[in-house]
Formats: sequence, structure tokens, C-alpha cells
Amino acid sequence: MNKSAKIWMNGELIDWNDAKIHIMSHVVHYGSSTFEGIRCYETAKGSAILFLDEHIRRLSDSSKIYRIEIPYSETELKEATIATIRANGHKACYIRPLVYRSVGALGVNPYRAAIEVAIATWEWGAYLGEDVLENGVDVRVSSWNRMAPNTLPSWAKAGGNYLNSQLIKMEALADNYAEGIALDVNGYVSEGSGENIFVIRDGVIYTPMSGQSILPGFTRGAIMRIAKELGYEVRETLIPREALYVADEIFLTGTAAEITPVRSVDKYPIGNEKRGPITEELQHNYLRVVQTGEDPYNWLTFI
Repeated sequence: MNKSAKIWMNGELIDWNDAKIHIMSHVVHYGSSTFEGIRCYETAKGSAILFLDEHIRRLSDSSKIYRIEIPYSETELKEATIATIRANGHKACYIRPLVYRSVGALGVNPYRAAIEVAIATWEWGAYLGEDVLENGVDVRVSSWNRMAPNTLPSWAKAGGNYLNSQLIKMEALADNYAEGIALDVNGYVSEGSGENIFVIRDGVIYTPMSGQSILPGFTRGAIMRIAKELGYEVRETLIPREALYVADEIFLTGTAAEITPVRSVDKYPIGNEKRGPITEELQHNYLRVVQTGEDPYNWLTFI
């Protein structure tokens, strides 16, 4: 990880190396945190944060689901995010707001634990590799399913939820794949360890439904909007595992992954084993916003 100069922590900008928590913090023992992953891009019009309002709102929603009362308003968190980027002198960076239960309670009942908030920024390259946006990645269907409904709330971006993601990711890496694709409890395609998935067949774009234990990502929503504007049919539906093997194109979406083509699944080649034409078109239209700063959707917050 590339260290930055400052981290915003509980209302103050402090040195990176001084941003510490106590070992008896509730979050260390029980995973009681909520967080976001946000990108700031260096566009042709200046540095801009992508989906800042949406991310901070989801941070608030995730915390509400887990009964965590954030001691700062959404406006204060957005201002703190911008202040942290400026303090670190970033033109482009990754942003990690984190809300967590600190000391004061140690047990399943977290209510006496203090709530603390931190915002870190650092420079980070391509999530799945430098050449993947064009050449794609090899993935496998994971042996680990996504959590069943009414077990853990998949709409909450919470630290403890991501133990499931770690199992999916580590299994994939152990077998020399870039990523794992999880199925839901009923055996239908759900999502990657940290990305949503789209499957293209005969010009129709399919993606799992938001109730299938997925985190409905903002990049996912942006791609669906762009695809519909370009005249493509987009269907949110159940996708059986075997549909992956006969797809014309597959791609993953996420703040970190952006739009990443999939060239094989379980060693089944997808299309021509490289980025397909529809994926490329969607990718081009999405990246044009964050590269040029021309933003007809109001996705960018310039700093």
C-alpha cells in the first residue's frame, strides 16, 4: 500500500502512522464496521470524486442497518473527504471512509462501544492488474456461496460481510484465477468477491437481481443506464451457472474494477478470449466521463 501523509480521524487530520485503534476495539473482534471504496480521478477538467454523494449515503444506510449512529452528518463526511484529498495533494486516488465500533464493549452486544470514523486516501493502480481493461481476466465459479437472505444484509457494505468475499478471493488466487464468481443460496449467479457481473448473449445484457445477495453497485447502475441509452436491452434476472459458459461476453463492474472483461470462466473460453465489442463500447462511454470530466449525469464532484 502506498502511504499518504494524512488520515482524517474523528474530526482531525493526523499523520498516517498515528492513525491507530486499541486492540480491544469491538471492530477487531466482531467485524463491526461499515465502509466505502470511492475513486477520485484526474480528469481533463481537474480532479473529481466519482459518486461521492451516493457513496456517503450508502455509508449512512449501511450504518443504519447495523444500528451504528455516525457522529457526523453526510455533509461533514463529504467535506472531510475533500479535505483529506487536498491535505495529501492527490490528483487521483482511492478513498476509504470507515465507521467502526471502538472500545467500551466486548461481547455480541455492541451498544456501549464508542463509534469512530476515519477517512484514508492513497494512490492505487488497477485493481485486477494494469492490462485487464483490454485483455480481460480468468475467473472461476467459487465453491463458496453468497450469504443467504435474512442471514447477513448484503445491501450493507459492512466489514464482517467481507469475510465471505475473502474466502471467494483467496480460493480463486490459490487456483491461479484473478477472481471468483459466487452463486447465491439457490445456485444462481450472484457476484464476484468485490464486483457485480454482467453476461451478454445475442446482444442482450443480463445481470443478477438486487435481491440475490449482491451489493447493488454504483458502477453497475451507471453501466445499466449507459447500456439502455445506447439501445441495448438490459435484463435483471436469474442467471444459471451454465449461462456463464455459453456467454458471448462477460464483464465485471465496481469502483475499483471499473469495467473488467472476463476472458474465461472455469477454463471455458468466453467469446474470443478478449474484450468483446459491447463490453468495449460500454467501457468507453463510462471511462470517457472520468477521463474527460464531461459529465451529463452529475456523477462527479470536482475538488
